[in-house]
Amino acid sequence: MSFLDELNPIQYEAVTNINGPVMIIAGPGSGKTRVLTYRIANILKQGVDPYRVMALTFTNKASAEMRERIEKIVGAEARNLYMGTFHSVFARIL
Repeated sequence: MSFLDELNPIQYEAVTNINGPVMIIAGPGSGKTRVLTYRIANILKQGVDPYRVMALTFTNKASAEMRERIEKIVGAEARNLYMGTFHSVFARIL
């Protein structure tokens, strides 16, 4: 069973559309984090270099949780993602 099988049709569309950005607007508990996590995992599974992916979160906890979820799907290459809070990522850039 693929991780994509866990998604409803709308979530599946957002995760599998890897050509360009996707805006996800949904209420609490609707699976936004899962969609973002699975989208990144799917992009990596399609052969995109993890160094070309940037994921911004509001909290360190959310960033760590997303990285852990992605690593369970794609393996150790998830450690190479450019992921963190808005503040930490932009501090690294500066």
